[in-house]
Amino acid sequence: MTKSIHDFQDEFGRITTWPSDRRRAHQLAILDHLKNLFESGAGYSREQATQLLNDHTTLEDPALLLRELIEGDYLASDGDVFWRADGRPAAGRGS
Repeated sequence: MTKSIHDFQDEFGRITTWPSDRRRAHQLAILDHLKNLFESGAGYSREQATQLLNDHTTLEDPALLLRELIEGDYLASDGDVFWRADGRPAAGRGS
């Protein structure tokens, strides 16, 4: 069953609250939503990934979201470039 993230969004669709660990299913739904902000096959610098998360959330800790996205295998990174785990950028497509 897919959990709704509506309770964690403002009227602009931005994520405003990170659910507690007791609500892990909601956390996973939010991570899936955030993953879809990243284009498959595109590479993002840390600054670009952080800005993308900042644009779609009001949370004060985008590093937490980036860490959760990587640990949950939604995003991957080589340390310099981040990409959706389902589509590593081709050579020369990274930022």
